[in-house]
Amino acid sequence: MTLPIPDLTDTPLVFHEEGGPASARGFKAVGVHAGFRADPDRLDMALVVADEPCAAAATFTTNVFCAAPVRVSREHLSEGGPGAPSYGCARAVVVNSGIANAATGERGLQAARDTAALVGDAVGCPANEVLVASTGVIGQHLRLEPFGEGVPAALAALDAQTDDAAREAGGAQAAWAIMTTDTRPKHLAVSFPGDDFGYPDTMFTVGGMAKGAGMIMPNMATMIAVITTDAPVAAPDLSAALTRAVNKSFNKVTVDSDTSTNDSCFALASGAAAPGGARFEPGTPAFAGFQQALDVVCMTLARAMAADGEGATRLITVTVRGAATAEDADAAARTVANSPLVKTAVYGHDANWGRVAAALGRSGAQFAQEDVDIDILGLPVCRAGLTVPFDEDEALLRFEQPECAIDVHLHAGDYSTVMWTCDFSHEYVTINGDYRS
Repeated sequence: MTLPIPDLTDTPLVFHEEGGPASARGFKAVGVHAGFRADPDRLDMALVVADEPCAAAATFTTNVFCAAPVRVSREHLSEGGPGAPSYGCARAVVVNSGIANAATGERGLQAARDTAALVGDAVGCPANEVLVASTGVIGQHLRLEPFGEGVPAALAALDAQTDDAAREAGGAQAAWAIMTTDTRPKHLAVSFPGDDFGYPDTMFTVGGMAKGAGMIMPNMATMIAVITTDAPVAAPDLSAALTRAVNKSFNKVTVDSDTSTNDSCFALASGAAAPGGARFEPGTPAFAGFQQALDVVCMTLARAMAADGEGATRLITVTVRGAATAEDADAAARTVANSPLVKTAVYGHDANWGRVAAALGRSGAQFAQEDVDIDILGLPVCRAGLTVPFDEDEALLRFEQPECAIDVHLHAGDYSTVMWTCDFSHEYVTINGDYRS
């Protein structure tokens, strides 16, 4: 399904819908079949490589039961622990699909470290400049043999990328390689001009890819994302910018209220668009332009993840306004978005606002029911806590749209938020009932 790209800024952006993590200068990417999956036609290993070591930052799952690659990548970015800023220097990111390398003990940690060393040797950098991620079935041990086959094949493919079109094609392959139950790859890039920032005739690019379709609930989600930029941004500032972008995008996605063991979002900044130029400093127009581009990329990928939720037939956007606090806005939106009854009503094309009201009432947000307004698909269905007659036939027609908007106004304050989810269909049960088979 085709979704509109969010309009977040007045900064003129050029969208590359076929772009991805190799669209920014200074990076290449590729996806190959290494052998983690039995199907020889399915890509199952992605490699993103920077021309030179560059600034890197990441956000990771808050799940205590975190996977070995999460722990190793945290170590490589000198993170103080879950929730602490995570940034440093990196040259490459390697991702395998099919096996999560989670709940695998010391053997799993060693496998993740050996993976980083193997890739580092091949690329020509220390192991601690390689970030690793895995996605797939929990509890199975990660074999190193596929990396021995896949990494040389990936590097050969990278060497063959001699123009922009080949690099973007490689980025698209990488997006395919990290998929699990996703039905389609998720990747794009945006560029913005530097003329107003002291960089005449220079375009800066932010590109990325992500995977995620199930076991999705902040913070973060069953997702892996790799984002690159050729803007000159220092690692600590990149970390702060990434955290801001993630908080308004990937941390606002929920499919089934489950938080995964492997969630990782990496960002790398090469500075290759302005070699030798001054870094973008926080508080400047240049940094604001970069932040806005990063926000758009993350938000677009997040919406695509929600729309591609396991068994989903449509994206649901839940907007809550008029909350007493930011926490109340988040709690109200999250509870509505996670409600199986709301999600099945959308699947059944039923504008059943009572389910939305019930979810709001148990969310913990403070409000008076006599003040609540609810719209579904732009139709007023509840005003001041009471039903409003609406055209059921018109509602059925609007349910044919790929996106269902649920808008709530609590009239309790000035805070608002947006959450993205998807409907629950019969296919969701089918997918998760036989996921390991």
